[in-house]
Amino acid sequence: MGFFIGDIDKMLPCQPKNINMKKIFFSLLSLAFINAQAQSLTADEVVQKYSSAMGGLDNYNKIKTVKLSGTVTVQDMDLPITVQIINGKAMRSDVSVMGQSVTNSYKDGKGWKINPFAGAATATDVTGTELNEFKSQTNLASQLMDYKKRGYTIELLGQEVTEGANAYKIKLTSGDKKETTYFIDSKTFLPIKTVTKREMMGQEVEVETYNTDFKEFGGAKFAMTRTQKTQGEVVQEIKLDKVEVDVTIDEKIFDKQ
Repeated sequence: MGFFIGDIDKMLPCQPKNINMKKIFFSLLSLAFINAQAQSLTADEVVQKYSSAMGGLDNYNKIKTVKLSGTVTVQDMDLPITVQIINGKAMRSDVSVMGQSVTNSYKDGKGWKINPFAGAATATDVTGTELNEFKSQTNLASQLMDYKKRGYTIELLGQEVTEGANAYKIKLTSGDKKETTYFIDSKTFLPIKTVTKREMMGQEVEVETYNTDFKEFGGAKFAMTRTQKTQGEVVQEIKLDKVEVDVTIDEKIFDKQ
């Protein structure tokens, strides 16, 4: 039920006489209108603004290759990491651990890994969910940017304060029914975090990934710090110190060794 100016005067009898109640009332109306506009964005409009804030899908698609170098922190150990990607085709990550290498690789539908700390001392084929995760890492643009092309669906779940910022919540559902929730800053439209479920140590756990310190390379933005948490505890953090776009990468490095 609405009320008119006189009603407000009666509800606020202690207000100083020099305050213009009509101005306050119409200011409140304006604020309410602005908030209504902020809430009125559709899921597609949020995705479009997010994509634009990140540099645009076209700029990501124009990049042929990228080489990322930095440090991954796991269990209080700072380990050198290198990731090499042929956009949409191949991916390889190498982490040096106590003189040994942990490698994940994917190319043209096939993936393999070397992890002497997990019983894979030599190149071992990967399949199923793990293979799909390897494949997803070959695309520089996030799956949210081109969800329609991939045949995925999205749903706007409203807004929520995340890391001190008001964020839009977008749920993305892939073709295999895997769900990922994106929290996108309502002012900058940069991603604050994503939430998804992954299998770890034989159990399905919820993983939160926080993206910070965005920098632009080749017209596209990359998060220079990526922190993953489960149950509030940091599982790993990757800090990039170098991003090289359109560098020469020998495709042979992605073949099973």
